[in-house]
Amino acid sequence: MRLLLLAAAAVGCATPLPAADPPAPKGEAKAHEIPYRLTDTKHVLVRVKLNGKGPFNFILDTGAPAVFIPKAVAKKVGLTVDGKGWGTFDQFVLEGGVTVDKARCRVEDLFQLEGMNGMGLAGVELHGVIGYNVLAKFKITYDFTLDKLAFVPLSYDPPDPKGLGGKGGQGGLEVLGPVMKMMAGFMGIKPNFEVKSGGFLGLDAEEKKGGVFVTAVIPNGPADKAGVKVGDKLDAVGKTSLDDLDDLKRELAKAAPGDALKVEVVRDGKTQKLTVTLGRGL
Repeated sequence: MRLLLLAAAAVGCATPLPAADPPAPKGEAKAHEIPYRLTDTKHVLVRVKLNGKGPFNFILDTGAPAVFIPKAVAKKVGLTVDGKGWGTFDQFVLEGGVTVDKARCRVEDLFQLEGMNGMGLAGVELHGVIGYNVLAKFKITYDFTLDKLAFVPLSYDPPDPKGLGGKGGQGGLEVLGPVMKMMAGFMGIKPNFEVKSGGFLGLDAEEKKGGVFVTAVIPNGPADKAGVKVGDKLDAVGKTSLDDLDDLKRELAKAAPGDALKVEVVRDGKTQKLTVTLGRGL
């Protein structure tokens, strides 16, 4: 059981960032490990920075023809939108290191997202959908027993989606978003989406017999600067003694960028007490 621990807290969850990409299979491009979580509605959620701003919560949807973002998000990231409702990002970066050059998106207030956010169904605020025009650029491996997806870049540039040029592309169903928001008000539902930047720890840990051990440390990262070494056993983090990776997850979920996190490691049979000042992740 393996956990890559670069992120400590994020957007209502504690999804970690990867410390290093796995080796690429022979004949394939190098794979990237993309942290994800399942929302309460079981959508696959990833975090993205748009034009250097964010993070934003996006769900993956192979049935969507393109990337979709609401008008409010487009305005927030300074996206220029043409007369047909399309824009092109200067930067589109998924947490985990995948960068999509000149990613195009459709700017449209999808009733599905409006409704889900209005009633708090997903458990987090959703900011957009990543669809075919980006997903088709990668070979993606889903394994829900792991906490990351494998993205392998492909030499494929999917064609622009068709049939999205005019207004009212949702077939009149766009009215359902405001209706669901109104229903949430009548039902007393008040979504509380707490958005936090992830704390950057900068190490890779693995659960083995006898405890949790450091398998990689990011050069010049917070853990490296604090003196954490590959092979160290993580005995305690904060006020929690570690028996397994779940203990580590729970403690990291409380942390934030800039926190001075007390870490006890066992090295060569001796316990050392270190202080890691968390950096800022997505």
